[in-house]
Amino acid sequence: MRRRLVAALAAAVALGVGLTACSESDPVAGTTAGGDTREITHAMGTTKVPAHPQRVVVLDSDKIDTMLSLGMTPVGATNTGEAKGWPTYFGADKLASIKDVGQISEPDIEAINALKPDLILGSKFRQEKFYDELSAVAPTVFTEKVGITWKENFLLDGKALGKEQEAKDLLAQYETRAKEFGAKLGDAAKQKISIVRFRPGSIRVYGPDSFSGIVLGDAGLPRPERQLLANKDDKRFDEVSPERIGEVDGDVIFVTAFGEKAAAEQAQVTGGSLWKNLSAVKANKVYVVPDEVWMTGIGVGAANKILDDLQKYLTA
Repeated sequence: MRRRLVAALAAAVALGVGLTACSESDPVAGTTAGGDTREITHAMGTTKVPAHPQRVVVLDSDKIDTMLSLGMTPVGATNTGEAKGWPTYFGADKLASIKDVGQISEPDIEAINALKPDLILGSKFRQEKFYDELSAVAPTVFTEKVGITWKENFLLDGKALGKEQEAKDLLAQYETRAKEFGAKLGDAAKQKISIVRFRPGSIRVYGPDSFSGIVLGDAGLPRPERQLLANKDDKRFDEVSPERIGEVDGDVIFVTAFGEKAAAEQAQVTGGSLWKNLSAVKANKVYVVPDEVWMTGIGVGAANKILDDLQKYLTA
């Protein structure tokens, strides 16, 4: 592996020399044996990437959503660990050719190198310590955070993929749809929406700065007071214990589980008397929804799927 990485690094250095020579006449784009390039400013600095990348490896689930939304398919992707595989809401046929390159928190550099990517998309929040190794394999672009900045991430990744305008158009279409959906709900829009996620060993409620919370906000839907996280600096999520499950109540509850272990814990909690006493449970307004959409999708495709769920359940 080390020999291959050294060779890849040498090639990257040689490529950088060529780009420097070209950029003297055009600081944003150059021409090399590999074709035109563009300069992308991102969380780790500035990187020259192919104008039209063909072999892209992605290191987080939001970037799978981004590529498929933009009509592209990554050659490789990391998995989320507990929930194996990749998001299926685009259709299994779109995923068949993707190669597994390790977990989000521990990408497999050797497997990535073997795919000969011409672009790698990742996250400083997730993979900062791997950036130098990844950059030695291929031009690497990192977004800063996850979740709270999902729209900015989508636009940056779209730009790196040479699909900047398409990304802007898709985001605008989603935002228009969310706003119009909320406006048409009438009295149903007054229902306070609770978002609950079971993870192995923990239960979370999701606030206004989470991915799904932002989608609800875009639709103008209210949240239970507990889930506004007004007294918290981090308004993405907070945890509750099974004994405090009453705190997850709302007019409507959407529930997800991250992996099989969490699903088993969900079944145990929701089978108990404290859960059954929730007002939303008594009103038959608790809906189990896909974790891969509401939690790990973190992109325009998943956001539209959340709107689909809201349409299905709030207007029933």
